[in-house]
Amino acid sequence: AEGRASHSAYPERGCSAIDALLSALERLRGVPLPSDPLLGPTTFNIGKIAGGRAPNVIADHASAERLVRTVGDTDALDAAIRAALTGVSEPNGAKVSIVRHSEAPPARMGTLPGFETDVVRFGTDVPRLGNWGEPFLLGPGSIHVAHTSDEWIAKAELVKAVELYRRMVIELLARGTR
Repeated sequence: AEGRASHSAYPERGCSAIDALLSALERLRGVPLPSDPLLGPTTFNIGKIAGGRAPNVIADHASAERLVRTVGDTDALDAAIRAALTGVSEPNGAKVSIVRHSEAPPARMGTLPGFETDVVRFGTDVPRLGNWGEPFLLGPGSIHVAHTSDEWIAKAELVKAVELYRRMVIELLARGTR
C-alpha cells in the first residue's frame, strides 16, 4: 500500500497506507476459498505485515505477505482476490496493489506398498527435485510443531526413520527405480 506521509497531529494532510492495507486485508479474509474432496480446503495466512516510519507519522507505505495454499484453479482464485481489492483505497488517496510472487500447484507424491500414506496441507520443495526421479515425501517429526519455538523431533522417531528409509531403498531397488 502506498500513501502520503504527514505529521500525526495533522492526519488530514496525509493518507495512511496502513489503514488502506488493513482494509484490503479484511476484504481478502472475506474471499470464499475453494475446497477439494481429496486435498481439503484452501488455506489462507497473512504471515507478515510491515509499514510506517514512526508513531507520530502517518504511514506512507505498508506491506503484507500472505500465503494461499491452493487446491484447485489458481487463476480463478487469483481473479477473486483481485476483484476483492478493486477500489480499495482511503478517501485521501492511499492505493493498494497486489503482487503474485510464486506458485506451487498441489503435488502428488509416489507411494510404496506397505508404507502409510496421507494427504498433507503443507508445501514442500520435493516436486522441484524432478530430475532425481519419482518424488516421495516421508520422514520423522510432526508438521504441527514445525516453524514454532517448540519445534522438535524425538530421538526414537529419528531411529525409526532410519528403518523407514532402509525399507524404502530396498523397495525401490527391487522395482528397479532410480
